[in-house]
Amino acid sequence: MNQVTKAVFPVAGLGTRFLPATKANPKEMLPIVDKPLIQYAAEEAIAAGIDELIFVTGRNKRSIEDHFDKAYELEVQLEADGKKDLLGMVQNVLPNSASCVYIRQAEALGLGHAVLCAKQVVGNDPFAVILADDLISAAPGALKQMVDLYIRHQSSVIGVQTIPREATRSYGIVKGIPAGDRLYKVESIVEKPAPEKAPSTLAVVGRYILTPRIFGLLESVQPGAGGEIQLTDGIAALLSHEQVLAYEFSGKRYDCGNKFGYLQATVEYALAHPELKDQFLIYLKGLKL
Repeated sequence: MNQVTKAVFPVAGLGTRFLPATKANPKEMLPIVDKPLIQYAAEEAIAAGIDELIFVTGRNKRSIEDHFDKAYELEVQLEADGKKDLLGMVQNVLPNSASCVYIRQAEALGLGHAVLCAKQVVGNDPFAVILADDLISAAPGALKQMVDLYIRHQSSVIGVQTIPREATRSYGIVKGIPAGDRLYKVESIVEKPAPEKAPSTLAVVGRYILTPRIFGLLESVQPGAGGEIQLTDGIAALLSHEQVLAYEFSGKRYDCGNKFGYLQATVEYALAHPELKDQFLIYLKGLKL
């Protein structure tokens, strides 16, 4: 039985909605309280059994590599200062069993193209795709839920959630047949339809488990608006070859690709933080709004 041990993180986007904060710093490195978005995504992958993290990067993304690399000077200073808790935190950003691979996407040609850049590293194995700006709070993690489904069904699984119909213009939307608890067999998938044309209100969010057949199909996808290769189009083509499942995962998603979702995540994660929650709650209650 094929296991899912590789995850692709497309992190080459420009993050224009957060300018000027993302002018020199990747949006995936924006912190939610005390950890960057990309670390939350990596931890979710590792909790799902992933041990090879494949980052598809672009210009100005060096800080992602630095974050997951060993920081000799910082570790020496923390050890000298006797700050053992902080030292342990820095040394355990990733477990020793996890390995990182970095691939440069020379041009931002869409999510489908970013995934295609990982073809040589992924090879013939099933793999996950995680979009770090979709932060999902769940236990077990959303990706672990999906990996369990992949193991059971041995077919691609895409994460979905129900959205208001007026929001369909911002998402890939699936039409599916119920196939279990919050599970659907996908009949069709369309990118950003108008509300009146959307086949459902099940929206694709940033979690996928895909079979390697997707690579050959992405190579044949015709670029759409802006010359971008859409992952949605590759999945639509995959439907002609094999079963694809959509899973409405259990958990809460924060859309940290926009400022409001990012602020929601910051507030709610701060309210759950063991060191901050009590003091922060008192602060919020005292605000004169």
